[in-house]
Amino acid sequence: MPRVLVIDDQKDVRAMVGIVLRVHRFEVVEAESGAAGLNAFEESPFDAAIVDIFLGDTSGVDVIASLRERAPGLPIIAVSGMTTLDFMDQSPHLANVVCLQKPFRPNDLLQALRKAQTAAGGEVPAAV
Repeated sequence: MPRVLVIDDQKDVRAMVGIVLRVHRFEVVEAESGAAGLNAFEESPFDAAIVDIFLGDTSGVDVIASLRERAPGLPIIAVSGMTTLDFMDQSPHLANVVCLQKPFRPNDLLQALRKAQTAAGGEVPAAV
């Protein structure tokens, strides 16, 4: 079962993303902060990450950069409800990060996950 790390400081967003992914047979680990997400990532491997850009304790961009340093090929989806994510392609370690604007529908999330897997050079390991 593929594992996805969801880092978002909004509990309802984490819950919605978790439900959608679990229905599609993903194992989901939720983290309420950048620090908690990076700790979870250190403890065990993940097949993908979904990271909110505006976290309470740190910048999601910094979290994504840290994840990429540790796992350069990790499929990552950046989400934001406050701004467009056009700036994401301006940093080399943020290349191939798929951006998703809140609010999003479950199907948008699944499509973004497929796109992130493709961008990272992999295939989605579940029937998404």
